[in-house]
Amino acid sequence: MKYFLILVSCIIVVFLVSIFWQRPVENQIKGEISEVRSDMKLLSPEKYKSLFTYNGIWPAPKNQCECTKADHIHVHQLEDYIDKKDLPLMKERRQREFEHYQKRYPSMTQDLVIAKPNMPLSYPIQGVEVMPLHTIMIPGLGLHGVTEEKYQVILQASLGTLNTLADVSDDVVSGRGKKKLLILTSDVKLLNFILKHVTYTSVVYQLTAVDMMSFESKQHVAQFPVIIRQPSLPKLFDPGADRKISSLVTITTKTFLRYHKLRLLIKSIRQYYPDIKIIIADDSEVPEKIDGENVEHYIMPFGKGWFAGRNLAISQVTTKYYLWVDDDFLFTENTKIEKLLDVLERTNLDVVGGSVNGDTYSFQLLYEQGDDSGCLHLRYGSFHRLEGFPNCVVSSGVVNFFLAHTDKSRHVGYDPLLQRVAHSEFFMDGLGILLVGSCADVSIGHQDHNPASDPKLTKVEDQYKRFRTNTEAQVQFKLFLHYFKNRLKCYSTR
Repeated sequence: MKYFLILVSCIIVVFLVSIFWQRPVENQIKGEISEVRSDMKLLSPEKYKSLFTYNGIWPAPKNQCECTKADHIHVHQLEDYIDKKDLPLMKERRQREFEHYQKRYPSMTQDLVIAKPNMPLSYPIQGVEVMPLHTIMIPGLGLHGVTEEKYQVILQASLGTLNTLADVSDDVVSGRGKKKLLILTSDVKLLNFILKHVTYTSVVYQLTAVDMMSFESKQHVAQFPVIIRQPSLPKLFDPGADRKISSLVTITTKTFLRYHKLRLLIKSIRQYYPDIKIIIADDSEVPEKIDGENVEHYIMPFGKGWFAGRNLAISQVTTKYYLWVDDDFLFTENTKIEKLLDVLERTNLDVVGGSVNGDTYSFQLLYEQGDDSGCLHLRYGSFHRLEGFPNCVVSSGVVNFFLAHTDKSRHVGYDPLLQRVAHSEFFMDGLGILLVGSCADVSIGHQDHNPASDPKLTKVEDQYKRFRTNTEAQVQFKLFLHYFKNRLKCYSTR
């Protein structure tokens, strides 16, 4: 009992002394923190927004994006174009379709991993990639600068299994062929030999996925990504031994009623490119025969539409590139397909446009993501010059005169729901897929808009305008498509 009381007394004394000495230290630390915090000020929202504003838009992560009205900026709030009684069910359908879309196209965004200071573990931070159901060795694994009586390391995966090529006993390595691999040894050189030969095997067939691996010692834990990706097969177009432009490029167009303009276009093409293939998609009510060598004329149902015709035309292209032109354009001495071809052959652009009577119509598409929907802003102009080509710029979209990679355009596609006025919508659907440029030094002419002197042609032009002119219903339908298909909240233009 006596010794017990002495022990209790000692504990109380130590506790009181520790409090006595700790309080000044705590107060000092608090004072230092307080002092530092008085100097730790963030810029005001107005200031940091002004620092990072691009073309009138603040492209920073945010929960909700918005399209703000300003001078010369036209804003469409897309819900305004939907019947209010239909909106709740439409939102539900859109969300359901978006969730399905996310399953089909999972984000490759990796979990945020912060490197710990002075960690003795070495491991790859990027670049580890494996095909589905394949096996690789994980490079760079090791433990350094630590001395322990017994070393223990645990590796853990979620979408694959682990093993090692090191020939050691099960007492040293356990969990071979499973998601968790345990290494236990007193020899650090043996440990690093085993780690150097650790393998990862993908066990689930997925096109793209990220497995965040865990690498753990007794005192430290690290994470690193293993990318599972199924490469696609290349789709190569044979340009032939001579690499003639006719072996590389097909000219495509869509026509409706205006055969007099189409024939002028073909005549101008043949003046400069006599043997290049021309593909025509035609949804006229009473089709006329288009004669000519190396001309393919495809007839569609009457009034099927602008983008449906584009889809049909490029579906028949067998060359690496196609040149899109309208049926009322005219080739001139400045319509140098070779210049546009040189740009696509020497850069990673997917589409390069020229100018129509001096107008490149190049524009930027600036996209903001919000929690429940996105905001899209169209601004005319370009992002910057295209390196190596002083007359070319990088943009998001171009005029109706462009050279494009056939396979990439097929991947994006032209939405056949858009029947009348449509153009920028192709580039909207291609945002994040198509890299686009524009070159002002390659141009094409446009046929005159003067009224036809022939009464028959006047009747044709009048009929064409009735089908071609945008209606309020068509505009409203396009905005609805942006709301549902592109999951947009608003759309602004300037």
